Amino acid sequence: MKYYLIAGEASGDLHASNLLKELKKLDSNLHCRCWGGDKMENEGAELVKHYRDLAFMGFVEVVANLPTILKNITFCKEDILKYQPDVIVLVDYPGFNLRIAKWAKQHGFKVIYYISPQIWAWKENRVHTIKKCVDKMLVILPFEKSFYEKWNYEVEYVGHPLVEVIANFQHEVNRNNSYIQSNKPIVALLPGSRKQEIIQKLPVMLEVSKHFKSYDFIVAKAPGMDDFFYQEILKDYPEVKSISGKTYDLLSVASAALVTSGTATLETALFGVPEIICYKGSKISYWIAKKLVKIKYIGLVNLIMGKEVVKELIQDEFNATNTVRELRLLLEDKNKESQVKNDYKELKALLSKEGNASQRAALSIFSFLQEEEKSLQQ
Repeated sequence: MKYYLIAGEASGDLHASNLLKELKKLDSNLHCRCWGGDKMENEGAELVKHYRDLAFMGFVEVVANLPTILKNITFCKEDILKYQPDVIVLVDYPGFNLRIAKWAKQHGFKVIYYISPQIWAWKENRVHTIKKCVDKMLVILPFEKSFYEKWNYEVEYVGHPLVEVIANFQHEVNRNNSYIQSNKPIVALLPGSRKQEIIQKLPVMLEVSKHFKSYDFIVAKAPGMDDFFYQEILKDYPEVKSISGKTYDLLSVASAALVTSGTATLETALFGVPEIICYKGSKISYWIAKKLVKIKYIGLVNLIMGKEVVKELIQDEFNATNTVRELRLLLEDKNKESQVKNDYKELKALLSKEGNASQRAALSIFSFLQEEEKSLQQ
């Protein structure tokens, strides 16, 4: 079988690479081309475009880079036509992938979506495109199944792939000890994976570090981002350390974390680290988001649990004064820490299913293709 996988971010690269690993166990002769990153390439996929050339965040930034985005979409369509895959597997990244899904359906390709776009947050009308163009949808959040049911569209909940990713990592750390050593307790700073968001959030996080002299503050650098970019931001904070490509090692030893909204908030929770969710965007992007987004929380942890498990500091609320106050609460109030960790256990139970998510997703995709092959032969 020939697979064409499209992921546009670091988290998509991670989940798609684990999916590919499981697919190879079921189909040892598979061939794969991909849009993604190093992890997918390491699993044997032929990398067409790296996600670092695709990631544009915020409404204003997307509009500014629209010519590049449209050029990439055209190139992707041409590449698919040349490759003629048996199936196109789309991984999150909705702005790009839903356009590809619509085009692919028109050209007779089978389309599977792994990790649903967050249409329950905004652009709910995209469900009509999904129903028409996606042959099979695999979802990873428990409430997504009931969301799609109200639209009369059957999806399959496979559990969340981060559960097994982090469990596997923790097993290795227990065996080999953590990469990170420190004489002080650690506060992890996870300012994001895109330049725009790091520039907005990291300076505030660094300012907070001045108020906690008995802690080591360590920045998790985004993969693929050059060191000079961070040096410019960190130069006035000699006490703050940084690491690259070792975010999980950092979370495995952290006492608390300041985390940019997104997948990292869930990763931090699954490591059991008390956190503050931090978000700050351009004024125009934030104003537009406020008008369009209709969810109560921005953090995945809070969305899944349906309550504020961890504090969210958004836009103007995300400043040094507020962050220092909330971080002090996490580090010094044992009742608060205990409550957060109990909620984290409940969260993990909600996201776990029998077998791991990557295995379940791979089996579902493989079975779907076998059924398709049978129906063609009849």
